[in-house]
Amino acid sequence: MIQNPKRYTITAALPYTNGPIHIGHLAGVYVPSDIYARYLRLQGKDVAFMCGSDEHGVAISMKAKKEGITPQQVIDKYDGIIRQSFHDFGISFDNYSRTSAKIHHDTASEFFRKLYDAGKFIEETTEQLYDAKADQFLADRFVTGTCPKCDNPEAYGDQCEKCGSSLNATDLINPKSTITGETPVLKSTKHWFLPLNEYDTFLREWILEGHKNDWKPNVYGQVKSWVDGGLEPRAVTRDLDWGIDVPVEGAEGKKLYVWFDAPIGYISATKEWAAKEGKNWEPYWKDQDTKLVHFIGKDNIVFHCIIFPAMLKAEGSYILPDNVPANEFLNLEGNKLSTSKNWAVWLHEYLQDFPDKQDALRYALTANAPETKDNDFTWKDFQARNNNELAAIYGNFINRVVVLTNKYYNGVVPTPNAFTEVDEQVLTELKAYPAVIASSIERYRFREALGEVMNVARLGNKYLADEEPWKMVKENPERVQTQMYVALQIASALSVLCEPFLPFTATKLKNILKQSETNVSWNDIAKKNDLLPAGHQIGQAEILFAQIDDAEIQKQIDKLEATKTANKMENTKAEPQKETATFDDFTKLDLRVGTILEAEKMPKANKLLVLKVDTGIDVRTIVSGIAEHFSPEEVIGKRVTVLVNLAPRALRGVESAGMILMTNNAEGKLVFVNPDAEGVLNGALIS
Repeated sequence: MIQNPKRYTITAALPYTNGPIHIGHLAGVYVPSDIYARYLRLQGKDVAFMCGSDEHGVAISMKAKKEGITPQQVIDKYDGIIRQSFHDFGISFDNYSRTSAKIHHDTASEFFRKLYDAGKFIEETTEQLYDAKADQFLADRFVTGTCPKCDNPEAYGDQCEKCGSSLNATDLINPKSTITGETPVLKSTKHWFLPLNEYDTFLREWILEGHKNDWKPNVYGQVKSWVDGGLEPRAVTRDLDWGIDVPVEGAEGKKLYVWFDAPIGYISATKEWAAKEGKNWEPYWKDQDTKLVHFIGKDNIVFHCIIFPAMLKAEGSYILPDNVPANEFLNLEGNKLSTSKNWAVWLHEYLQDFPDKQDALRYALTANAPETKDNDFTWKDFQARNNNELAAIYGNFINRVVVLTNKYYNGVVPTPNAFTEVDEQVLTELKAYPAVIASSIERYRFREALGEVMNVARLGNKYLADEEPWKMVKENPERVQTQMYVALQIASALSVLCEPFLPFTATKLKNILKQSETNVSWNDIAKKNDLLPAGHQIGQAEILFAQIDDAEIQKQIDKLEATKTANKMENTKAEPQKETATFDDFTKLDLRVGTILEAEKMPKANKLLVLKVDTGIDVRTIVSGIAEHFSPEEVIGKRVTVLVNLAPRALRGVESAGMILMTNNAEGKLVFVNPDAEGVLNGALIS
């Protein structure tokens, strides 16, 4: 670990521009990295917080083909959405760049060329899958087939999403091109590889020995597993039509593999920022007194802890990351987040649905951060954290302090009288919090740090509840001056300590307290009793955290339920057509409209209802296997389609003379045949 670094370079994983940002991205990467950067700035540190859109690779090409537009149109669309979402949510990047920018193409090309000229790559001709009809080599994601490990028939060429196994496209059984549906053939092609096996000793010394005690167990464990499993050469080029050209002769039609060019995006973003700011970019990447920290999700650990460091080591002039505090995954309402299935809470939609509630989401995601294990986001928990914690604890304390100060002293901070032992104890406890919170942040325990910030609000609430100035103001106004003075110091401290976590709230509170005039710093809290000095004028109370009502939450739950139903409908395949029937066959069926007059459960039979049905020609008994889907009361009065000339059949001693026609909706529930019924799909089998 670097002690007392001169500067900090903080990177947040570059989001793919094939879709918007969702809460999984925020919880895993962007909220924790923003907390860290904001905290360091409050400490007066030199910080370069870098990110940008990852705009190359197969995911972009696939999205373009699916939408019938160009890759450039895809990246422009989603870069705009992502960039605006980050801005509106308060993620404080010093620079948010794009890998389609010329400065990135130049930087990545120069990086490759330097390694190429130094002989750091190996060149190999390999057999890869080729779609003859499309006349192109197939990147991993353009191939699907049967997983050789779990027999999943819809595995991709790089990974089986059912069993989680990493694959090569050539491993798949019965591979198919997703472009044309054709069976691909093997064809020889030349590529360049980074021989990771040559960096085994370096990685063992640097990580497995050097960072044994300071990297998170989930990160260290994954790295150790990869290194112990044996490292192999990794391709750095690909046969693609979208990306950065490989800058050597004989590489026409080949692009830099996206995993190679994307992390270089951190460097090009820093170059772009430094040029705008009139700074030298190199110390932020090449000075040993710089602390480099990568914020990523667990799916990027191998790239940032093995492959990118090997690239930097091979280049020779760059520093290595001091830490890579990767988070685990955030699930949504008990299910894995999925961009392709629209099972997500999209940031840009949240900001529309919950205006001015950025901090409510930042709080919920931090308080429930997947720092050591996968966690689950639910809308009910989000509501509870806003209403029962932010509003009831933090907001309640601030409101009482500001309202009472305005009521008793016209908003002027009162002059304190002698401090009691309780006052001294509270002020001493308050002074300890900056160091406690800082320690948690510097160890990347942001959930723990946020808990301590809320403990400051709890300290204030308890102090007011115990002292009860509203009761004492008539009998001992001198004592109340001291009480309110102490409470105002806690409020002032909160406006600073919460800033990394709740930046919009911090700004509101500083405006209420008119704190910009007093310029309180993080370090002042531990040293001073008069963060808000006597005689200072504060403003009027404002609601910091509005309650979120049940209707707002139900709207979000309903939206997810609609997504779940849509996914089921999309994935439902119609039964294959039965053998051909003649017109004469069809005319044998006598179908009538009927009404169910009576219904009761068949004794000792869970699935059967005994129905009395008026068919228009008679009233007859029909036994139907629908009892697990409908109660007798639900079906009485239903108009139904009846096959009346079905040969009678005795079921449990009751003769059934006909059949009620049914089908299933997308959720598998039986419904009476009615094409307009909710959830009935084209192709639904009537039986």
